[in-house]
Amino acid sequence: MSNNKLLNFHFIPLKQAEQKPTLVFIHGLFGDMNNLGVIARAFSDNYSILMIDLRNHGKSFHAETMDYTLMAEDLIKVIKHLNLKKVILIGHSMGGKTAMMASALYPQIIEKLVVIDIAPVVYSNNGHDSIFNGLFAVKNAQPENRQQAKQTLANYISQEAVQQFMLKSFDSTSNDKFRFNLTALKNNYPNIMGWTELLFDKPTLFIKGGNSNYILPQYRNIILKQFPQATAFTINGTGHWIHAEKPQLVIKTIQKFIA
Repeated sequence: MSNNKLLNFHFIPLKQAEQKPTLVFIHGLFGDMNNLGVIARAFSDNYSILMIDLRNHGKSFHAETMDYTLMAEDLIKVIKHLNLKKVILIGHSMGGKTAMMASALYPQIIEKLVVIDIAPVVYSNNGHDSIFNGLFAVKNAQPENRQQAKQTLANYISQEAVQQFMLKSFDSTSNDKFRFNLTALKNNYPNIMGWTELLFDKPTLFIKGGNSNYILPQYRNIILKQFPQATAFTINGTGHWIHAEKPQLVIKTIQKFIA
C-alpha cells in the first residue's frame, strides 16, 4: 500500500450476518464518518457496518498527497485489516468516487456499489471556491469558538446548511481551525475534481439528487462504459446532500438494491 498508516474507522460487527456482506460507508469532501451515520445505523440490525474517515478528514491521518488511487488504497487497507471477505461500498460525492476506484482496484470482494450524487467524470467548474475562501478566512481569523467562526464563514457562504456542515468539523485547537486538512484539500483539489476511467462490471446503483447537477443526462454513456451493470434512481426535491435531506428515501432505495 502507498501509506503505512491506517484510516480512523468505526466497525460494528454483527455475528448473525456472517454470510452477508459488510456495508462500508464513505463520506464526501469536508466531511467525516458521521455524515452517513443516520443511513448506516438503519442497516446495523441486519448487516455489519464499517464507517471510515478518509485521509485529511475527521480523525484520520493528514497527508500532503491525495488522489482517488491513494484514497482507495487507504480504504482497501482497512478492509484487509478487518479481514472482510465480502463488502458493499456506499459513498457520497468524493466518497462515491473513492468507492468507484476501490471497486476497480479490488473487485474480488466488492459485491455491489452504491454511489450517491457523483459521476465518474472530471468536473471542471470550481464549485467550492467560496467555501475554500470562507474556510481560509476562518483560519486566518483564528476564532476561539464556533460562533465566531460562523460569523466569518457567513461573509463567504450564504447557505445556512452549508455553514453548519462546515462547522461540524470546527476545532479550536487546530491551526487550520478545522479537523480536516484545509491546506492539503486546497492543494489537491484538482485531483478531487478529476477522474481516470476504469471498469467495474458488477451491480452499481447511482442515486441522484433531483435538484443536483452532479449527475447529468449526458454522462449516461460515460457511466455505462465504466459500470456496465449500472442503474440509476433520482430522489426528487433534493440537492447534493440527499442523505441529509431525505434519509428515509435513501435508506429505502439502498435496501431495495442490496436485498
